[in-house]
Amino acid sequence: MNFENALLTVGQMGQADRLAIASGTPAVDLMRNAGQSVVDAMESRWSFRPTVVLCGSGNNGGDGFVIAKQLTARGWPVRLAMEGSRDRMSPETLYHANQWTGPVEPMSSECLEGAELVVDAVFGAGFQPGRPNPVLPLLAEIASRKLTVIAVDVPSGVVGDTGQVFTPVMAALTVTFFRKKPCHLLLPSKAHCGEVVVTDIGIPTSVFDTLQPDVFENNPSLWHSHLRQPTLGSNKYDRGHAMVYGGYPMTGAARLSAFAAARIGAGLTTVLVPEVAFPIYAASMTSIMVKPLRSRDTLRTTIQDKRITAFLIGPGAGVTETTRRDTLLLLKAQRATVIDADAITAFQEQPTELDQAITGPCVLTPHDGEFARVFDAAGDKLTRCRRAAKRSGAVVVLKGADTVIACPNGRGVINNNAPPTLATAGAGDVLSGIITGLLAQGLGPFEAACAGVWIHGEAARLFGPGLIAEDLPGMIPCVLRSL
Repeated sequence: MNFENALLTVGQMGQADRLAIASGTPAVDLMRNAGQSVVDAMESRWSFRPTVVLCGSGNNGGDGFVIAKQLTARGWPVRLAMEGSRDRMSPETLYHANQWTGPVEPMSSECLEGAELVVDAVFGAGFQPGRPNPVLPLLAEIASRKLTVIAVDVPSGVVGDTGQVFTPVMAALTVTFFRKKPCHLLLPSKAHCGEVVVTDIGIPTSVFDTLQPDVFENNPSLWHSHLRQPTLGSNKYDRGHAMVYGGYPMTGAARLSAFAAARIGAGLTTVLVPEVAFPIYAASMTSIMVKPLRSRDTLRTTIQDKRITAFLIGPGAGVTETTRRDTLLLLKAQRATVIDADAITAFQEQPTELDQAITGPCVLTPHDGEFARVFDAAGDKLTRCRRAAKRSGAVVVLKGADTVIACPNGRGVINNNAPPTLATAGAGDVLSGIITGLLAQGLGPFEAACAGVWIHGEAARLFGPGLIAEDLPGMIPCVLRSL
């Protein structure tokens, strides 16, 4: 497995440090390399200017002592302030603290006077919420003065595994080591990290022989090999047949989904619509087929067509008993199914009924509001999404600026390429259509969900400002060419 995009918990990163030390890299050298990498990142972005380095007594503070020494050696005007006791320092932190020959000031408002840059090496990933901490008021003052902050590993006051935030400080740059942590991608902490740079400090990739991370940053390396390429002798049925359940009177959502399914490569796409809505759909679609839903028998007959390889229900369907009933009917076919929007909310009164009905490949694509109607919304985003996937037996895509994709077996992916312009009506309908089109071509639910989310974000990024949902399907070919 490729661990290039693995995300490590705080505990796993500590284990990676210990494994590196056991393999022959001294802890003192790891700390020196970490501090040096922060200095290099700073010098590539800022010229010499008054800088204060804030150090805790843990290993993050040890990095801070290295940073202060290296900046001073390069001619930077540096002050260093420390919180905590040297008696609590690890041997490697104490070693680097003793290498600092300048004054050590108390961590107070006075140490900020005249500073233009603040290096935050107080807690790093070791912050523990719920404990009284004298440093938090100083962090609030840094924020109120709008000082530029460089965070070492993790901004102080951020919980590394969950993305919870207990500080107002917004770092301009966060330099972390070896691999990112979930907090670098999850909101709200993502916004507090600023630019995130990952540096090599000498931890060998052989540590993954022992570590078994199961959370990753979404990236084409995770799913690119699963994408289907048309061959010279293939026909439209070889590329799959996606069926989208269309609603009325809200007809736009399903049409967006259908266009996206077709653009991502489904050989055929059909929209099954209430008979009263047939003229609306048919007048706006050419390559996409429109089939009138005259009765439930029509739906049953359609489902029996083995050439249909993926279903989508939910966009514009309406929160009705009919939507709930027809979702259950589609799930009985045990073919790849995407359940979105209204088809999720339709189960808010009996959510376990949906769980019990999912016995085949299935992807659920809720936003936070829809998620809370059928799943336990307590906890951080990664935890609750993984819990929902395990309970439902489906791949769950919990949408947002930090979309999380979780598999029933606990594997998780956090997406990081979605621009703010995706916060527009209909964008989610396009995403569900992309995932359906990928499922129709034979991708597994997890790969289809991860690929769909990334392609969706990349399409929006390439389009740029002014994006509306109708623009997204047309950008998909550009993304596919780049892949």
